[in-house]
Amino acid sequence: MSDKHLHASEEEQLLRDIQALLADSQHSDNPLYPFLSQLFSLNERQRERLYRLVRISDGYHGISRDRNLTLVQQYDWQLRRLEKLARISDRYQNSLREMTEALRDASLQDPLTELGNRRFLMNQLKEETKRANCKGTSYVLGVLDVDRFKEVNDRYGHEAGDKVLREIAFAIRDALREQDLCGRWGGEEFLIILPETSIESAVPVFGRVSQGIKQIQVDFLEKLVSASIGLTSYQPGESYSSTLNRADTALLQAKSAGRDQIKTL
Repeated sequence: MSDKHLHASEEEQLLRDIQALLADSQHSDNPLYPFLSQLFSLNERQRERLYRLVRISDGYHGISRDRNLTLVQQYDWQLRRLEKLARISDRYQNSLREMTEALRDASLQDPLTELGNRRFLMNQLKEETKRANCKGTSYVLGVLDVDRFKEVNDRYGHEAGDKVLREIAFAIRDALREQDLCGRWGGEEFLIILPETSIESAVPVFGRVSQGIKQIQVDFLEKLVSASIGLTSYQPGESYSSTLNRADTALLQAKSAGRDQIKTL
């Protein structure tokens, strides 16, 4: 059997036998001895090189395996980090969105009465005017002014006046229909918008508003609270400013007529 067909154990045994022969001095005079010795040494060097290559190869595969494992671990770590950053980003975006909405709401709300403020009312006037022109409808605009409110502030103080304004805001909101809009225009003035409503249909609504205000009970007030109201209906094609000016004129008429009045124009 040739060397290349020897099993590993047989090959090892052959090498041991050759090594034993070379170690025996009685064979040193054999003419083949030097050649066999050189061949054996060459084989040993080749075997050492082969073992070294195997060790290098095993080491390389180990490093490669460790490196691949490290890369996988790094990938997993980066993935977890990105997922965490995504969650943080989502929470941040949600917080930012909520904060933006809160700021927008705050910018359109009167802090005292919690009704819409002047900016809110201006936006609604523009929208209702645009809608009325597009649909060929109308809306009723009412300006409400609390009667003799300055006397309340002067006599009972601004804190008492603020309480009265909050009660009035509640009464207005309670008397209006679901689709109606209202807000604090400024000071003791309130603006009320009745979308797609005729002046005839609006009068009973404002009557409820007036009665609701009169029913306000505040311990420190000796007189009933009342309000003067000026009403007008939007005319097709006009600006909302024209409608607002006409409602203001109707309010002045109500106050001139003795207050606690509803006047239409």
